[in-house]
Amino acid sequence: MRVVIRDTSDLIGKARKIDANEFLELTETVIQQLTNEPKHVKNLRITGKLVNMPPEGEVIVVGDIHGDLDSLMHILKESRFLDKIRRGENVFAVFLGDYGDRGVYSPEVYYVVLWLKEQFPESVVLMRGNHEGPDDLLAYPHDLPSHLDRKFGEDGPKVYRKIRELFNHLYNVVLMEGKLVILHGGVPSQATTREDLALAHKKHPRETHLEEILWSDPIEGAKGTYPSPRGAGKLFGEDITDYLLRLLNVKLLIRGHEPSERGFKVNHSGKVLTLFSRKGEPYYNNCGAYLHLDLSQKIENTRHLLKHIRNF
Repeated sequence: MRVVIRDTSDLIGKARKIDANEFLELTETVIQQLTNEPKHVKNLRITGKLVNMPPEGEVIVVGDIHGDLDSLMHILKESRFLDKIRRGENVFAVFLGDYGDRGVYSPEVYYVVLWLKEQFPESVVLMRGNHEGPDDLLAYPHDLPSHLDRKFGEDGPKVYRKIRELFNHLYNVVLMEGKLVILHGGVPSQATTREDLALAHKKHPRETHLEEILWSDPIEGAKGTYPSPRGAGKLFGEDITDYLLRLLNVKLLIRGHEPSERGFKVNHSGKVLTLFSRKGEPYYNNCGAYLHLDLSQKIENTRHLLKHIRNF
């Protein structure tokens, strides 16, 4: 019998009980949705893996979750995303990637975000993090397979293959004209056109755009780019941030990728906001955070965003 999902608690309960066949079916459905989205989703203008989002309504921006089902449940409940969208309110949810690895509830987190995408395709954007990277850029340790084996037993490898297929359909960049650019990691320092961001997945590995989008981090007090201690991506200075903001004609960059004790941090004279939306081990940050923003408001600097950051 099909379970009726009335609220966030029902959704989390369903995620805890999901079996391999249901998970595979849902993942395939979302893959097909993402494949056909440029033709069928009216609220979003999509070019390659770049999503143009209208600067109106509300947006909930969620950083790295890494298998922390409790944090994801808190965000969905506190933001009342399901309630609002079912009432027909103009609300979006943007997930910055890194759904799995590091947390034992990685399969359940994937189920929740995929269910949201299936149900509300015009209002949910699933982005690609470095833990959803291509084969040559996959994060290590990559413990998602072990969590899938725990959840689905002998069907774990089959589910993993399907999730890896999903990775290639997730988005690189979200753009809100005149306001924000949203990506997982950092600035593609060699990009010269919007097409470089939209088609970064097709230009990889010949060009470094996708690697930097997924892996790079801001650094203070330096110009240009430097090798990253992560072993992929780069450290980039404020001048590189300024270059991208001018290229895209936006004010701010919102990203995930980096743990923060408070769940968020600000870099580059208030032009970069990092969100990290899970807490606890193995990162041991005391707080997670997400952004709940009215897009009609003026946005010039992260100080305009600070009152819209929700710590937990």
